[in-house]
Amino acid sequence: MAAVFAVHGAVTGSFATRVPWIQDHAGVSAGQLGLALAFPALGASLAMPLAGGISHRFGARNALRGLLALWTLALILPSLAPNLLTLCLALFVYGATAGMSDVAMNALGVEVENRLDRSIMSGLHGMWSVGAVVGSAAGTLAAHLGSDARLHHALAAAVLTAVGFVACAWVLDLQPTEDEEPPPRFALPPRSALLIGAIGFCAVFAEGASLDWSAVYLRDQLETSAGLAAACTTGFTLTMAVARIAGDRVVDRFGAVRTVRASGVVALLGGLLIVFAGHPAVAMAGFALMGLGIAVVVPLCFAAAGRSGSNPSLAIAGVATITYTSGLIAPSAIGMLAQATSLVVSFMLVTLLTCGIAGFAGVLRAGDRVKVTRPDAAVPERRP
Repeated sequence: MAAVFAVHGAVTGSFATRVPWIQDHAGVSAGQLGLALAFPALGASLAMPLAGGISHRFGARNALRGLLALWTLALILPSLAPNLLTLCLALFVYGATAGMSDVAMNALGVEVENRLDRSIMSGLHGMWSVGAVVGSAAGTLAAHLGSDARLHHALAAAVLTAVGFVACAWVLDLQPTEDEEPPPRFALPPRSALLIGAIGFCAVFAEGASLDWSAVYLRDQLETSAGLAAACTTGFTLTMAVARIAGDRVVDRFGAVRTVRASGVVALLGGLLIVFAGHPAVAMAGFALMGLGIAVVVPLCFAAAGRSGSNPSLAIAGVATITYTSGLIAPSAIGMLAQATSLVVSFMLVTLLTCGIAGFAGVLRAGDRVKVTRPDAAVPERRP
């Protein structure tokens, strides 16, 4: 499963580094690019509820293998788009395949976690971050060499599709029972997913704001150099990745609710340092604490959603849709508020939202693991 999450993250990293090339190739303005970049979230939101039905029909392993392959191959499409319309369509497909494979792998990750009877979701999302870093590094090298993004993405898609295909052969293969009814083709997420998703919304909003605006904050508010501002963003992403990889041990010891409450407090402290920073080092420490505080929240929200009802895929799809929406609106909301007031006020809003992480952590209680007593519970994966 770790390799599957890393492959999924690597696609995102590979795409993000070549957005400037794609913009030039499609001949779109900055405003048109912003419009086009809304289509991945739109496609993901509409397609995510379909993942449960696909897994029910084809089995968890085959569904994940097929959906992950569609996602890795969809990486090729945006770089081929010659204009705004085709770019929007390409990004819609890109987002739809991303969302469905995201739901499938998180649902399977929750089941593996249940059978192991220990936390693994934080580590799996940590591997997603590692994959994103690797994909970004490869994309940065390709951009530095001036390579054509169509060639770069075609090669990356081929490699990642092959790696994903092999990785999926080792995942748990869940098959529906004979008396199990197929999930509806499309259904609204259950209420439990909405409550859990609210916590994820707060965390992803803080993540999106910090990723896109931390460097700008240091440059404009604290008048730092471009290099130091970029280092702040890098520190934020590295803190998140390390915290996710190490987070499972904390969750196993203290449980999801206490971990998320403590995470919310850490994120709140980070937000306060950012807002009241008078020196770049203080703001950088604040962003590092923000990354540390929100790192494990989304993985634990997915884990809780997968145990919150009778249809894990539908609940996970609901949480994923809410978090995708948060990630979509956060950067623009911060920008509009900053234009009307200031970046300091924008991050006051981010800081306020981190209070929701700690304050509503109790809704994850229903998702805490129950000790498994099945004799086969210790066997999380089967070889093909």
